[in-house]
Amino acid sequence: MLTLTSPVETWLHRWPVGVKLGLMALGTALVFPVQSPWVMGAALLALLALYLALGLRFARHGLAMLRPLWPFFLILALWHLWQDEIARGLIIAGRMGFAVALANLVTMTTRLDAMLALVERLLRPLHHIGVNPRMVALAMAMVIRFTPVLLDKMSQLMQAWRARSPKRVGARIVLPVVLLALDDADHVAEALRARGGL
Repeated sequence: MLTLTSPVETWLHRWPVGVKLGLMALGTALVFPVQSPWVMGAALLALLALYLALGLRFARHGLAMLRPLWPFFLILALWHLWQDEIARGLIIAGRMGFAVALANLVTMTTRLDAMLALVERLLRPLHHIGVNPRMVALAMAMVIRFTPVLLDKMSQLMQAWRARSPKRVGARIVLPVVLLALDDADHVAEALRARGGL
């Protein structure tokens, strides 16, 4: 969520997060039963038009966010060519592209704090059974924030290993990564306690 939020302000940024998530769920639910490649293509074109309605720069950024899907599309294409089910492959690829593009659209136009406030509101009824909504929202924020940090540290450890040894990294790096994660968690817990916790 941190990297996907668009710096380009659009009219969709002003919509309530609950409405956007509801429309995303509805759109995804409507697309998954589709069996016609033509209907799927029309849905994708409608979504592309929505991206373009938010501005060319926004649309370019949104389409760039779909780049990680190409290996999946390639596997789908090869499999369905081999099975001689090209129409079925197009529908599956279309569903996947539509769902991810729609989720990206919501993520790009929603601030993290607004998303976490919604989670907190939705979990409020569970307070009676011992669930602390603020703790869950904070945990989600920490996971979203620290996943890229941890991946970056893991990448640095792998580079350091490669610089010192001709052997492959393998499982030897798991323990140092776990220790780094625990150390970071300890520092964050101390910082939260120093600021009064929750």
